[in-house]
Amino acid sequence: MTTTDHELAIAAMGLRKSYGDKTVLDGIDIRVPAGTIFSLLGPNGAGKTTAVNILSTLISADGGQARIAGHDIVGEAQAVRAAIGVTGQFSAVDGLITGEENMLLMADLHHLSRSEGKRTAAELLERFDLVEAAKKPASTYSGGMKRRLDIAMTLVGSPRIIFL
Repeated sequence: MTTTDHELAIAAMGLRKSYGDKTVLDGIDIRVPAGTIFSLLGPNGAGKTTAVNILSTLISADGGQARIAGHDIVGEAQAVRAAIGVTGQFSAVDGLITGEENMLLMADLHHLSRSEGKRTAAELLERFDLVEAAKKPASTYSGGMKRRLDIAMTLVGSPRIIFL
């Protein structure tokens, strides 16, 4: 890694991952400057999800190194997790509770005070045009509404970097 890596949102060099004899990442390098939007594209099985899982500390790499928001993904995993938000391929919305309750649950998980959690939830519900539906069970939401709620939930902790 170079001395300019502190200016990068994501800096990865030589990431490798195998499952048995199947190599899914073979030494990829990624450099994403802070403040940019970056797309990782490739065919099915190219290792995109594996790369995101490594960079978000969900799984470990077999080789290489990476820094997220200036933090080493191995040695500073908690700091990495505090700096990122992850919205997965499948929704993290709990359909048994309301949209507002989903937001407040995320606020609790981020250790926000009750008043800060309520304020943040209200602001994000407004921002994502979910105020009218906020008191209804999320299971009644359309697919698009669930997706908007899922993204709003990702933003509760004010992450510096978001993996979509």
